[in-house]
Amino acid sequence: MTNHRIFRTLSATLIAGSMLAVLATPSLAEVVIRRGNGGEPQTLDQAHISIDVEGFIVRDMFEGLTIYDPHGKVIPGAAESWKLSDDGLVYTFKLRDNANWSDGKPVTAKDFVFAYRRMEDPKEAAEYANILYPIKNAEAINGGKAAVDTLGVKAIDDKTLEITLERSTPYFIELLAHYAALPVPSWAIEKFGSEWIKPGNIVCNGAYCLTENVPNDHLTTVKNPKYWDAASVKIDKVIYNPSEDMATTERMFEAGELDVVYNFQTDQKKFLEGKLGKDQVLAAPDLSSYYYVLDTRKPPFDDVRVRQAFSMAVDRDFLSEKIFSGTQLPAYSFVPEGIVGYTPAKPEWSELDQLDREDKAKDLLKEAGYGEGGKPLKVDIRFNTNENHKKVATAVADMWKALGAEVTIQNLDVKSHYAYLQEGGSFDAARCGWQADYADPENFLNLMVSSNKTFNYGHYTNAKFDELMKGSYEERDAAKRLQMLHDAEQVAMDEQGVVPLMVHASTWLVSNKVKGFALNGVNEHLTKFLSLQ
Repeated sequence: MTNHRIFRTLSATLIAGSMLAVLATPSLAEVVIRRGNGGEPQTLDQAHISIDVEGFIVRDMFEGLTIYDPHGKVIPGAAESWKLSDDGLVYTFKLRDNANWSDGKPVTAKDFVFAYRRMEDPKEAAEYANILYPIKNAEAINGGKAAVDTLGVKAIDDKTLEITLERSTPYFIELLAHYAALPVPSWAIEKFGSEWIKPGNIVCNGAYCLTENVPNDHLTTVKNPKYWDAASVKIDKVIYNPSEDMATTERMFEAGELDVVYNFQTDQKKFLEGKLGKDQVLAAPDLSSYYYVLDTRKPPFDDVRVRQAFSMAVDRDFLSEKIFSGTQLPAYSFVPEGIVGYTPAKPEWSELDQLDREDKAKDLLKEAGYGEGGKPLKVDIRFNTNENHKKVATAVADMWKALGAEVTIQNLDVKSHYAYLQEGGSFDAARCGWQADYADPENFLNLMVSSNKTFNYGHYTNAKFDELMKGSYEERDAAKRLQMLHDAEQVAMDEQGVVPLMVHASTWLVSNKVKGFALNGVNEHLTKFLSLQ
C-alpha cells in the first residue's frame, strides 16, 4: 500500500528531453494543484487504459474531437464543429486551425486516422477497441476479417476529418469524448515504440503534458503552452498522488497537502463533513454500477442456482446505509436508472423482502447440491485496495457465511486487480465497477456478451442474450432497440451474469479554494476547467 508523500525527494528523476525543458520552465508565480487520484495507472497509452484513475490523467494530456465540460455536457474539443449527413452515417469534422501538439506540430486529421486505425488493429490488442465499433469496418478489422486501412475514417485535408459509420449511432458524438478516441502522436510512437509514453518521449495535444512519472509516488504534468486554449488554462502544474489509502489521503487533504481527493471512506461522511465542512465533502450517484462478478467457468458458479442464491443473500440495503451512508443506492439491475427511454430489468426475486430471499437462497443451494449435507462451498472474494471495498467484502463474506460457505477475502492494488481479471485469471468472486462511457444501456450490457474477452470478467455466456444484443445493433427503430436491450438484460439478471449491488456514487474531497469543480454523471473533471484561489 502506498503512503508516500508527494513532496518526497526524488532519488532518480525521469525528467529528460529538450521538450520537457520548455514545458517544465517554472514561472515566478507557478500555480500548482495536487490531486489525490485514487490509484496507480497501469499505463498512460490511450489504447490500453481502461479505468477511471488512468482516464483522469490521460484526458488532461490528450484531447479528442469532443470533451466533457465541468457539468458532464459534451462540447467541442480538438474539433471546432461538425456536420452529419442526412442518412446519419457520415460525420465531417472541422479541426481547430490553432490545435497543436506540445512539440509545435499541428494537430491534423491524419493524427486521428492513425489513432483510430491503431485502436482497431488486432496487433495492438487494445482493450477498448469495441468503443469505436460503430465506425464502418471497425469490428471486422479488430476481428482480423478486414484490412486496417478499410476503416471508415478519412483525412479529407489537414483540418477536415470524415468518419463513416457502420450504422446510425445516436450517442456517437459522446462516444468521441472517450479516451479510446483520443489522438496519439504517430512520430513519437514510431520512434520510441512502447516507451513513447515516458517523460521526454511523450508528445501531447491536451492542456497538460507529462514531465515526471515516479511509480507509486507521483506523476507530474505541466501546462502545454502549445495547447490551442492555453490562454484560459489557469493552473500551471498538476501533481497526481496515486495512493489508494483513503485514510492517508484524507489526512493529507486536511493538512492542505492535497487539493482534490478521489474517494473517501463513505461510512465516515458525516464525520468528515463535521471536520472539513459540507462544502468540501462531495458525493452524488452517477451513471455507474458497483457489482460483483462470479467466475462462471467452474463450480460452484457455473450453476445458475448458486449464482442466484449468492446474489439473493446480499443485503444491499445494509451495504448502502451502513457502509456508504446512503451515497450509493441498492441495485438489482445492471443498467442504472436514468437513461432516457430505458427501463432496467430486475430479477423477480428482487420484490421479496430480505428474509424471504435468504430462505429462497438456501433452498436453491440445497437443490444444487451444496450446503448442509451437500458439497462444500469455498469462496474467495477479490477486491481492489480501497477501505470502502474492504468493508463491502467483509460484510458480503458474513452474508455468504450464513449460507454455509467458507469465505475468504483478498485485495490487490487497482491496476493489478483489473489486469488479473482482464487477462482471464481464475477466481471465485470479484468486485468491479463500471461507469457509463456514454448514456446508453448497451454500454453496460456489452460487458456480458460472450465475445467480449476483455471486460466479461465472469465469462458469462448465454446464446439468447448474445442474440438479443446482436439484434439491437441491427435494429433501426429506437424504441424496439431499447426493448431488445431490456429483454437482454432480463435474461442476464435472471441468470445473474453479474451481481449488481449498488448504483455507484462519485465521492470527492474538494478544497474550497478550488473553483470550477462540479459533480457530474460521467465523473469527468478536466484540470483545464479548474482554478485555485
